[in-house]
Amino acid sequence: MSADTVSVGVSRRGFASDNYAGVHPEVLQALARANVGHEPAYGGDSWTARLQQLVTQEFGERAAVHPVFNGTGANVVALQAMLPPWGAVICAESAHIHQDEGGAPERVGRTKLFTVPTPDGKLTPELVDRQAHGFGFVHRAQPAVVEIAQVTELGTVYTPEEIRALSDHAHGLGLGVYMDGARLANAAAALEVPLRAFTTDAGVDLVSFGGTKNGALGAEAVIVLNPDAVIGGGTGRGQTATTSGLAVEHLRKASMQLASKMRFISAQLVALLEDGLWLRSARHANAMAALLAAAVEPLDGVRLTQRPEANTVFAVLDPAVADRVRAQFPFYDWDRSTGEVRWMTSWDTTADDVTGFALALQEALASAR
Repeated sequence: MSADTVSVGVSRRGFASDNYAGVHPEVLQALARANVGHEPAYGGDSWTARLQQLVTQEFGERAAVHPVFNGTGANVVALQAMLPPWGAVICAESAHIHQDEGGAPERVGRTKLFTVPTPDGKLTPELVDRQAHGFGFVHRAQPAVVEIAQVTELGTVYTPEEIRALSDHAHGLGLGVYMDGARLANAAAALEVPLRAFTTDAGVDLVSFGGTKNGALGAEAVIVLNPDAVIGGGTGRGQTATTSGLAVEHLRKASMQLASKMRFISAQLVALLEDGLWLRSARHANAMAALLAAAVEPLDGVRLTQRPEANTVFAVLDPAVADRVRAQFPFYDWDRSTGEVRWMTSWDTTADDVTGFALALQEALASAR
């Protein structure tokens, strides 16, 4: 083998991201089943129809699903669907749409973001009010949507009651509520409640459903829970699910998120939703995060910065120690200036992975001393 040859299929188990994990075997099986014969393109296929049935079961009768390629695309499409051209989004300063999407909401969605510092990544009605002002003032973009993430970028989970309070407050101000649900499954597993309990029933207007971080090859979806929250659907307030859905479909196409062979995206989401695979996988990932936290917390030189609520563990340790362990188990720095790191678990993380990581960390700490 030459020096510049890449070894395909050779990888290291790690805790960098749940995006690092492979595809769940049941999802691969679903893709194989979908890869038979011909099906109508652009969402007219039987797999997308089945996905709509499953989404209705999980989120309620008014829910309408629109599969997309990725999480950034889901966020951009959903926010565009809720915003007038002069509208702005209120979000946490740590929000993924602000910190980690390369400016896509601003560049592609032409969206002004009003950010609010939060201690734990979660907005409250009081925090929303810091940016919910200037209504009617022509020199300021007009707040129109409150965006929250479930799970948040800091690994915290909103309770249904917290979301209901936010939704009621936002709606009282005339604002819509959008939930970035890249890790929606992990939140449901942590809360031990149905998906609709903290989305539809808590007043959320639109939500994204993340599959990629939970065992899919690459599949996300925008789900319209409240058709009245979608602008430009043809009839304004009181519009039907059909007209609001058409608006989202136009935006999805214009944002380059419309798959021609959509059956292969929908089939992945069907595999997750049909027999509860989404919840089983998320529960496992969350359990592995709890196991990881318990394994490393007693180590001298490790300080957890918060209790893991889903599948994320944050800790502070010596950067030199972090670099040494990272050579065996990939993970990311969260704040290099403070030594804070982030460890993510996934649907395929094993107890052996956790044990091996904890041992490597213990050895690195001992060497540093």
